[in-house]
Amino acid sequence: MGDVGRFLVILGLVLVVMGLLLPFLGKLGLGRLPGDIVIERDGFRLYIPLMTSLLVSLVLTLVLWLINR
Repeated sequence: MGDVGRFLVILGLVLVVMGLLLPFLGKLGLGRLPGDIVIERDGFRLYIPLMTSLLVSLVLTLVLWLINR
């Protein structure tokens, strides 16, 4: 049970940090990268952050790889 508790605490801390950084990430242009798909119609908007998701995934993968090394 200790591993599960530690995981939940770390996950909570990561969510808090991401919540605090969210306003700053919007100012950097993250979420409006080329490759992000936006479809706008009358009264409808679909946003699929494809490139943003790939970039965040790459950064998190590198960070976690460096931590576990």
